[in-house]
Amino acid sequence: MSEWSDAPRFATASERDVWQQLRDTLPDDCLILANLRLTDELKDHEVDLLVLLPDVGCIVLEVKGGSVWTTTADRGDVAWWSRSGGKERRIHPVDQIRDGKHALRHYVENDPRWGSRGPVAWAHGVVTPYSEFDADFQLPDLPRWSLHDRNDVADLAGRVHRNARRMTQGRRPPTGDDVDLIAEILGGRLHASYDVNAEADDRAATSDRLTQEQATILGVTRLINRVEIRGGAGSGKTVLALRQAKELSLGMRGKKAERVALLCYSIGLAEHFKRVTATWRRQERPAFVGTFEELGRTWGAPSGTREDSAFWEEELPALMAGLAAELPDGKRFDSIVVDEAQDFADNWWQPLLRSLRSDEDGGIYVFSDEHQRVFSRFGRPPVQLVPLVLDHCLRNTRQVFEAFGSMAPSRMYARGGDGPDVTFVPCETEDAIDVADLEVLKLLDEGWRDGSIALITTGHRHPSQVDLVEGLGHERYWDAYFAQEDVFFGHVLGCKGLERPAVVLCLNEDGNRDRARERLYVGMSRATDRLVVVGDPDVVRRVGGPEVARRLGA
Repeated sequence: MSEWSDAPRFATASERDVWQQLRDTLPDDCLILANLRLTDELKDHEVDLLVLLPDVGCIVLEVKGGSVWTTTADRGDVAWWSRSGGKERRIHPVDQIRDGKHALRHYVENDPRWGSRGPVAWAHGVVTPYSEFDADFQLPDLPRWSLHDRNDVADLAGRVHRNARRMTQGRRPPTGDDVDLIAEILGGRLHASYDVNAEADDRAATSDRLTQEQATILGVTRLINRVEIRGGAGSGKTVLALRQAKELSLGMRGKKAERVALLCYSIGLAEHFKRVTATWRRQERPAFVGTFEELGRTWGAPSGTREDSAFWEEELPALMAGLAAELPDGKRFDSIVVDEAQDFADNWWQPLLRSLRSDEDGGIYVFSDEHQRVFSRFGRPPVQLVPLVLDHCLRNTRQVFEAFGSMAPSRMYARGGDGPDVTFVPCETEDAIDVADLEVLKLLDEGWRDGSIALITTGHRHPSQVDLVEGLGHERYWDAYFAQEDVFFGHVLGCKGLERPAVVLCLNEDGNRDRARERLYVGMSRATDRLVVVGDPDVVRRVGGPEVARRLGA
């Protein structure tokens, strides 16, 4: 028997059981359409099952699981009731299925494709697979032969067939061609072609849901105020850091509202934080959101250049430590949340700890991945933290995760679903940027939107990135990233915590500098769906190791 969907999704187990019973027992030329949703000018209709029997009729079935029974209302009317999951509610199965039948018939017969075929036979029935009714049960609008209870399910196919014969006498039964056309019409009109972006959007929505489910781990921290949450790329750390900052600011889980600082190192990630928190209600927003340097500026510390390592490593932290010690109580924080904390130097933690209202009770919530430490500095908070581990990769497809998974900090499990295969394009290191540009054009030819693509380098920056930063400045450069209108040109050092559905990773260095493995790991994990790696196979083997080289086919 052909089916409209090989694996339809069901709202309840009872609907699935009835569908399976019909699928296994109806003739091969029948069609079963499950979970039909239809809206007309009167209301929204939901039909559990539509059985299309050539030369017999179209039978609409309403499935009611749990315990189902009837009572007599005050005016003598019959009331239907259902109890499932400990909840009792009144239901209207006959009205529901009759309205759904008429709506489906009207929709089909008014479709231009139906043409002059004329009406065909339609019938309806109610199935209660777990409840039992007396053999002499009878209602004016539901004959007993149109109600199929627990004892009838074994012969459900035969009963549906006989029911259709009884209810459709005098009406033209649908032919095999009619059945196929009804299924086509109920599938909608103006079908769109395959869209790689739509599939990526669907996977993104799934990963968002999985990440929100994973947020239950934060409940463990309700009575702990010094926590380090560790997880590999794609494990949802950034989403959890945002959630942690919101809950602390709002005072959830039995705590009073707190004054919170949400920090990170990367300018791009900080911009992401600012954009997300700007959509929250005022009482949910942290008191400070931004980079370590930006926090110092709010205290009166000077700015520095990105090339002046002495300023970042020694001068700025020392200045901020002194300024933090002089902060009035109203400017201090109850808790500090730090994402990508592996990028913070040892000296950076002292001013942060000094800015807390309480040395002992001040909250410190750290989110880190040691294998994304792409800077040659090592720092950890000088306080004891309770470690919690995230071991599921939620953001990346299975194919992308398996390519970089051997470089993750601990064993992780892929839950991001299937996607396109990862591609490796061999070339000389000095040619990597030119080859990467061509791969971007190929992604566009595949149908990827410009704003879904990023070209990320591991060595010197792409000329387009240099031109954009010099022409627009850092702030507008990141505005362009979040606008998602054009191909993004970035570098692994600035893309942590940020992703694109399709990424061309350009290995335009020889891999001999410090932290080369971490850069490869970060760059590969920025792709959520489609990853293309361009570079010298020898560099991949030397930096990523034999497992990464094997996965990439290098």
